[in-house]
Amino acid sequence: MERREFLKGLILPIAATALPVSPVRASLFQSPIKTNVLRPPGAVPESLFASKCIRCGRCAEVCPYRSIVPRDFLETGVNAGTPLIDVTKVPCYLCMKCVEVCPTGTLRPIAQQETRMGLAVIDRYACMTWQEGEFMLCRTCYNVCPFKEKAIKLDELRPVIIEEYCTGCGLCTHGCPVTLENGKKAVNIEPIYAFGKVRKE
Repeated sequence: MERREFLKGLILPIAATALPVSPVRASLFQSPIKTNVLRPPGAVPESLFASKCIRCGRCAEVCPYRSIVPRDFLETGVNAGTPLIDVTKVPCYLCMKCVEVCPTGTLRPIAQQETRMGLAVIDRYACMTWQEGEFMLCRTCYNVCPFKEKAIKLDELRPVIIEEYCTGCGLCTHGCPVTLENGKKAVNIEPIYAFGKVRKE
């Protein structure tokens, strides 16, 4: 009987993990990262973030622009209390102070120009300068970019993002004068790097 109980104790937890995940359980692990809502610079992949971050709040405290806001601790799920940046409210100004104070390496030391919080994507159907038959001169995204002529260029006065140099800081999104009904802008930051594979160091 003791052996049977021992084996049962081993098998049941393994079987439980193999069961289909319920919507409620899935929501507890769902990442808050989405279009224009990002992790701070140097963040580890999202699959590691919630387990590595200790919710100390140092990154938010040191940020001089108040770009970093911890997710509400009253939120359910494993991501409660973890740091987020909503670039439509306050973008990241790439001061890089947050990566210097993170005690766990959840935000890894990284150079300003090597930051990849996400990728700016221009909605050419919403951008005023890309409207066919109605040309309007707007250079806001170009003017505010800290890496203009590298991360963003003008092609016949129309903005074009250069993917390999875009840091995803969100300054272009925040400055964009166009806001759509769904809350998005004519240029948005997609967190395409947050869900990448974990690399072995």
